[in-house]
Amino acid sequence: MVLQAIKYSRGRLEILDQLRLPHEKVYNEIKSLEDAWIAIKSMQVRGAPAIAIVAALSIAAIAARQLRDMEPKPPAASAQAAAQHITSGLRYLLTSRPIAVNLADAATKLSAVVKAMAEKLDSTSTAGFEAYIEAAERMLVDDVQDNEMIGKYGAHWILHNKAPGITDTKVSVITHCNTG
Repeated sequence: MVLQAIKYSRGRLEILDQLRLPHEKVYNEIKSLEDAWIAIKSMQVRGAPAIAIVAALSIAAIAARQLRDMEPKPPAASAQAAAQHITSGLRYLLTSRPIAVNLADAATKLSAVVKAMAEKLDSTSTAGFEAYIEAAERMLVDDVQDNEMIGKYGAHWILHNKAPGITDTKVSVITHCNTG
């Protein structure tokens, strides 16, 4: 069984409320920046990579909904306005956990993506939001792959480095932090 801490599809983000584990498995939908800020600050989401991903994807989900519902006009007037809107959201989310290194790193990288898009002469607000969404979604894909590889290599190492003389394939492992 794999317990999924983050459930994301374009325009929708849910997080496993880690405050309710191990007795309950409850997912909370993140519908606003305030929801994301509270989830990070209150430790409903835990682990440095997961905190960064939730922050990134909360803005991506909001942006995707805004783009989907943009009739009669886009959510920002220009690519520069979209970049300003996104970076403002990232700065706000940074205040939820000011010393979270992964969160700050993700905010820096994502801000650079939208800034680069805003500097293109023919860029639109839609292009700015789309560039952000794609970069945030890529962070999720990369994080899941990293965690799967940590688990795969860790399991291989454990099974091949048991104490001498132990032939049983069953092992017990205690994990903490980001162990995949």
